[in-house]
Amino acid sequence: MPSRPLSRVIARHTLGLSDPIHEADIPAEEHLKVKISGDQASDIDCLNRLQSLIIRQGSETIELSLDGNERFGSMEAFTDYWHQLIGRPGLRSFLERVIFIEQPLARDVALSQTATKHPTIRQATPPIIIDKSDDSLDSASRAIELGYAGTSHKHCKGVFKSVANACMLQGRRLDQPQATWILSGEDLCNQGPISVMQDLGVAASLGIPSIERNGHHYCRGLADHPMSIQ
Repeated sequence: MPSRPLSRVIARHTLGLSDPIHEADIPAEEHLKVKISGDQASDIDCLNRLQSLIIRQGSETIELSLDGNERFGSMEAFTDYWHQLIGRPGLRSFLERVIFIEQPLARDVALSQTATKHPTIRQATPPIIIDKSDDSLDSASRAIELGYAGTSHKHCKGVFKSVANACMLQGRRLDQPQATWILSGEDLCNQGPISVMQDLGVAASLGIPSIERNGHHYCRGLADHPMSIQ
């Protein structure tokens, strides 16, 4: 953990499986949020369209994270899928922007020796972290021993558990500075105005440099608050 909270946290905007990318894709009164589905054809189409949009907007320095969304039953299956993606003409350079991949394996196998014994989990670029599988006080430590690069913070999973995970990962950085260790931040439909600021404050205190911050799109923004607050 940092000696003092970060002064700046980058908000990661997430694109969900069924969310539109271009303005023409947006039906009336719908919002934007992208995860990979495991279906190569649809994912390749989505990534190509997203890449073309980013290039057109001139966002050449953008970085990405991919949410595997528990779509795979083994690391071998995910590795085959990933090699298919980066082998597509025009996608490799775009996917080099990916800084980590979140929870590609289903939670019932993600921490099993059978699913993770494939060597790619230790050698993968980008690194792989758990998220949905972080359901106990020792799950992050177990994941690290299996070869994962880290875990995620969510308020609903416990602030003090994230403090412990941040300290554990900082210890790993000191012991193995050549490796990549990640504590990401995920959103889970956090709504403003107060809780978002609290969550960002915790993220800054934990030293999390970027955090998903658009779940309010799925909760109608501030619509549940009185008009004076909106």
